[in-house]
Amino acid sequence: MINLAKNFMNMTSTIELKINQLRAALNQYNYNYYVLDNPTISDLEFDLKLKELEKLETENPQFFDPNSPTQRVGGEIIKSFKTVTHKNRMFSLDNSYSKEDILDWEKRIKKIIGTEAVEYVCELKYDGASINLSYRNGVLQSAVTRGDGYQGDDVTANIKTIRSIPLVLKENLIDDFEIRGEIILPLDGFNKMNEDRIDIGEEPYSNPRNTASGSLKLQDSTEVAKRPLDCLLYQIVSNKNPNKTHFDTLEMARKLGFKIPNTLKVCTNIDEVFAFIENWDTKRYKLPYETDGVVIKVNSLAQQDELGYTAKSPRWAIAYKYKTEQASTILKKITYQVGRTGAITPVANLEPVQLAGTIVKRASLHNADQIEKLDVRVGDTVFVEKGGEIIPKIVGVDFSKRPNDSEPTKYITHCPDCNTELIRADGDAKHFCPNEYGCPTQITGRIQHFISRKAMNIDGLGAETIQLLFKEGLVHNYADLYELRESQIIPLERMAQKSAQNIIAGIEKSKEVPFEKVLFALGIRFVGETVAKKLAKHFKSIDNLLQASFEELISVDEIGDIIAKSILNFSANPINIELINRLKKYGVQLEVTAESQVGKTSILQGKTFVVSGVFTHFERNDLKKSIEDNGGKVASSISKKTDFVVAGENMGPSKRDKATELGIPIISETDYLKMIG
Repeated sequence: MINLAKNFMNMTSTIELKINQLRAALNQYNYNYYVLDNPTISDLEFDLKLKELEKLETENPQFFDPNSPTQRVGGEIIKSFKTVTHKNRMFSLDNSYSKEDILDWEKRIKKIIGTEAVEYVCELKYDGASINLSYRNGVLQSAVTRGDGYQGDDVTANIKTIRSIPLVLKENLIDDFEIRGEIILPLDGFNKMNEDRIDIGEEPYSNPRNTASGSLKLQDSTEVAKRPLDCLLYQIVSNKNPNKTHFDTLEMARKLGFKIPNTLKVCTNIDEVFAFIENWDTKRYKLPYETDGVVIKVNSLAQQDELGYTAKSPRWAIAYKYKTEQASTILKKITYQVGRTGAITPVANLEPVQLAGTIVKRASLHNADQIEKLDVRVGDTVFVEKGGEIIPKIVGVDFSKRPNDSEPTKYITHCPDCNTELIRADGDAKHFCPNEYGCPTQITGRIQHFISRKAMNIDGLGAETIQLLFKEGLVHNYADLYELRESQIIPLERMAQKSAQNIIAGIEKSKEVPFEKVLFALGIRFVGETVAKKLAKHFKSIDNLLQASFEELISVDEIGDIIAKSILNFSANPINIELINRLKKYGVQLEVTAESQVGKTSILQGKTFVVSGVFTHFERNDLKKSIEDNGGKVASSISKKTDFVVAGENMGPSKRDKATELGIPIISETDYLKMIG
């Protein structure tokens, strides 16, 4: 009996060893092929080894590993993608379109850094879908889309099918970290996909970027596995990065098994940056994937830390966009859109034209002044560009092709939705429909804003559903949502019991959304996310806010005259007060709750802090949150208004010099902890 047990254990140990050897070998073959572009085994040999591993894993389920090469083929069905808040915000980059823009950026850097030498890293700007990968103990934990920068969708199951993304790292050179990059669709793979679609009589995909982005949201990961997606990485985010420079960090990432393009270059001055930009202006067309510019980053991580961020972008990086592609086409007609605030936007409806990889049928005309300035008329041959490579816009008219019977464009005088006469305030570029509570588009627009992800984040509801509910007379404002019943929703077009249940459950769950998000959801003009947070923090409840005087409002940090007047106008309207009273009755959070105030104090009230360096007790974002939770304000740069600088390791020397020069106390994180008790 003992011998039988020993034999069984030996056999099990041998099988486990064989499985692990096959996994290691297949991972290396994948790395050689998809990352190094240097295959060391034929496709047939690879498939035979993969089938051998699949057989052993099936027969020995006790050795299952979610990160095995056999799991890359997909198979998971995702009915809905979970929304995940990013641990570290994914900022967007400032764009530049000329050498002058780059030189201005360098001046801003030198103003903060001082006399220190600055190195730059130039990378090609990959045209794909942004992704954030999280690793712990050398194993992939999650993959989340960029979303709005604050939160995105968890697409881990789909990402695992992309063979250039390591599921287990080759070395353990860094602890928990995030790495960011672009999911791309190489041109050869994209063209092959379109050939296959045309062969079976389907419409071809419009461009690689949109197809890559759409692939990440497919519900069947088996289908994702069939697409030749790739991943190019460009940034590691970690509080414990052992490197001193961005370039060395990317070289470390290469050793870990990530696909880091070989096109990046360290430049010692701006002239070398310009040389890189010029070199790739034509060479980029020979690349196997699409790229539309160059990203320039400060190489030193200490200097990056010192430069910090604006509200939207890192100060230490900028994107140079190559000259925008232009196309000409016929302007068929001009239509007018109404926004949720009543703003009117003229839209050019065009003969379809190919532009920067997409078919363009519509373009923005901005406002009446722009139409008059360009003298745009129906029937004109117009020049179209993609503004910032995203939004098409008309930039000119080919007057040589203007029809003889052409007539100047007369801007509309009445709302296209409700026929109310438009108004235009002095100094305002846009016309507005003043029928705020009777104009259908404004009504549905406000409800759509209310349910949006950054606001009430109501699952199951979208723009089409809101339009349908309004059309059927079930909702006329956002408060009506809380009176909806399943029995009212089920009979609607494309609805079923499960859909109705999801909508009602989403509306019920929205009652847990904190006050600051509810305040943003109300759609008060000029009260965006950041302003809503400041107002909620200061006034604590909607009643306090709506009873505040003009003087009380402008006394709040960053609240100016325009925002204050907008809030006063909102609070003076009895319709708004009635809606808020209804929301209170339904249980929506219209004041700061006791639970949300746990751990928060006013110890640092009125104090402004600048955070610089790497810390032991805190990650940087946690330290900033702690300051704000205790009533303080976090600024990105040192000024006379700064009260304290919290300094960690590798604090930027120019920040230290500036603090010393202004006599601002520099404290350690230990000092800070004592300060907050």
